[in-house]
Amino acid sequence: MTLDQIITLVVLIGVVGAMIWDKIRADVVALAGAAVLLMTGVVRPVEVQSAFASPAIIALASLFVISYALELSGLLDRAIAAGVKLCKRMGAIGIWILLGAISSTSAFLNNTPIVVLAAPVIRDVSTAMKLSPKRYLMPLSYVTVLFGCTTLIGTSTNLLVNDMAGLAGQARFGIFEITPVGLTVALAGGLYLFLFSGRMLRNIAEQDAPAEPAEVAVSSAADFGSGQLGDPEVFAEKQPFAPGKAALSFAVFAAAIALATMNVAPIAATAFAGAVLLILLRVITADQAYHGLRPEILILIAGMVVLGIAMEESGLAAATTQRFVGSLKGLSPLVALIALYAVTLVLTELLSNATVAVLITPVAIALAESLGVSPRPFLVAVMMAASLAFATPFGYQTNVIVYQMGGYSYLDFVKVGLPLNLLTFAVAIATIPVFFPF
Repeated sequence: MTLDQIITLVVLIGVVGAMIWDKIRADVVALAGAAVLLMTGVVRPVEVQSAFASPAIIALASLFVISYALELSGLLDRAIAAGVKLCKRMGAIGIWILLGAISSTSAFLNNTPIVVLAAPVIRDVSTAMKLSPKRYLMPLSYVTVLFGCTTLIGTSTNLLVNDMAGLAGQARFGIFEITPVGLTVALAGGLYLFLFSGRMLRNIAEQDAPAEPAEVAVSSAADFGSGQLGDPEVFAEKQPFAPGKAALSFAVFAAAIALATMNVAPIAATAFAGAVLLILLRVITADQAYHGLRPEILILIAGMVVLGIAMEESGLAAATTQRFVGSLKGLSPLVALIALYAVTLVLTELLSNATVAVLITPVAIALAESLGVSPRPFLVAVMMAASLAFATPFGYQTNVIVYQMGGYSYLDFVKVGLPLNLLTFAVAIATIPVFFPF
């Protein structure tokens, strides 16, 4: 191994170890790793700059601003209030309908603010109906993650994988290109939650009775140490409804999605233009736009991209890929796809989504090329497995929010989330080759 490879490997182990230890914020860990790589000369300043200016960062930051404008207009609060009325009329089934409606928005808006807005509502509605919030808060997190995987912009993981694939010379994905796979997986997972999670979570709630759900501010969810989670207080306050601002925010959002879908410009460009337009139209002030950004998530992703660049530049990625690929030689593409999904899923349960996307995307491309098949099914597998992690409270940032608010234990997530992991794994492997042939 060269000196650069040794340094990169040590930094990688240190970053991964610190994230598993989970005592330091993940964005700080990622920045520390980037700083070491920069100081030792493994990466150059221009490469660090490119990581912070990647299309994934620009797209995600712009979408955060647009979603914050929607929230400040009171539109999201108004929609949730309508859902509450539905629940009061229809009973428990109304809560599931509300969960479905909320989850559908996560295909286009980041799911963290959605869960922050909706979790107190679900808690209060279920409590008012004398139902345990534990029966619905965990499914709220799960369904938003599931439906976030139905489009390219539904989760930062998809944007990051797409960005890295593009940098590696692969064709970029369209906004709805992964929808057939993501929607199939989401519907299967949603059906499982509707049919089976209620019974499991009801048993959990009965075992914990008469304890009440934790009435702790959502913002303290970050105290669990997961740097994946930003400050939810940005999205937590209820806003008065402003019809004009709501209409403009939604129109700009819809136009950004439509223009990207029609390939007029990439989503990074349309979302950025939309965010700037909202400021120019005074729908949101510049200060509010900065306030609505999620710097922890953006910096975490950028820092992990720097690590990915270091792995590529030092040759460590190529060496690691050769070993992994070599162990799969002679296997069919389907078996290789299963192995890649399994490795990605296990890593996602332990690390941040951004970390896993950076580590596995180059491996997915190299694996496909070694087998002489299209890399696209392998990239879609990484997108799915790097988000659909349900067996721990820390597999995804929304899990952390409901973990605290619902007063769940770690094992509660294992009991409900592990079968969901296995189900989505099976459905994804069955559908990916259908819509993305080898």
